[in-house]
Amino acid sequence: MLLAVDVGNTQTHLGAFRGSELLHHWRFQTRAGMTGDEIAERISAFMTLRGMALADVEAVIVSSVVPPLGAQYELLVERYIEGGRFFIVGPGLRTGMPIRIDNPHEAGADRLVNAVAAYDRVGGACCVVDFGTGINFDAVSADGEYVGGAIAPGVEISLTALTERGARIPRIDLAAPSAAIGKSTRAAIQSGVVYGFAGLIDGVASRIAEELGGDVPFIATGGLARAIVPFCESISEIDELLTLRGLRLIYERNA
Repeated sequence: MLLAVDVGNTQTHLGAFRGSELLHHWRFQTRAGMTGDEIAERISAFMTLRGMALADVEAVIVSSVVPPLGAQYELLVERYIEGGRFFIVGPGLRTGMPIRIDNPHEAGADRLVNAVAAYDRVGGACCVVDFGTGINFDAVSADGEYVGGAIAPGVEISLTALTERGARIPRIDLAAPSAAIGKSTRAAIQSGVVYGFAGLIDGVASRIAEELGGDVPFIATGGLARAIVPFCESISEIDELLTLRGLRLIYERNA
C-alpha cells in the first residue's frame, strides 16, 4: 500500500492507494510543530477507522509546503513502517515533467504535483486552479512542460482579513449568494466574495489560455473549489483528489 501525503499550509490531505486505486482519503489541520510520533498517531487512528494499519503501508510519498514537516514524515517511516520507502517531492525526485521557469527550485511541490496529474489526464495543454491558502494557477504546455502560473490570495485569508480589519463586519460561512445586490451585510459579503473570486478566476484564466494557445481545459482542486467554481465560466471540472493522484504518478515514476 502507498500512502500519499499533501501537506498544505492550512490542511493536510492524505490518501491510501493499492495500485492505482484510492482506497480511502482523509484531511486534518496542518500544524507545523507536529513531531513524527504525533503524525504517526494521527494517521494510525484514521487508518484504524477503515480497518487498516500503518503496518500495511509499504511506501510514503510526501509533497510539503511546510519545510519542517518533511523531515517528520521521514522519521515516521523510519520508526513505524519497517522496511518502508520514503519519497519527498523536490530536487532529485523524477517527475517526468520539465520545469520551464526562471528558477526551477522555486516551483512549489504541490503545484508541480498538480501539473503532473493534470497533464496525465488531459494529454495536452492545460491549467490547474488550486483553491488553498492561496489560489494557484499552474500552466502546462502542449508538450507537457510546467511553464509557470499565477498566485492570488486565497478565499479564507481574504475573508479573515476583511473581518479582522472591519470592526463591524461579521464572520460568515461562505455560501452561494442569492443575488448580486445583498440586502444585508452578510449577503453583501457573500456576493462580493463569491462573485468577486469567480471574476478573478475567469479574468486570470482567459489570459493564461491565450498564452497557452487558445481553448485549454482548466481543472479546479482544493477545499474551497466547490464554493466558487459553480460561478466561474472558465473551469472545466473539479477534482478534489488531483494532488493525491499526482503523488501516486510521481511515486510510480521513481519506484
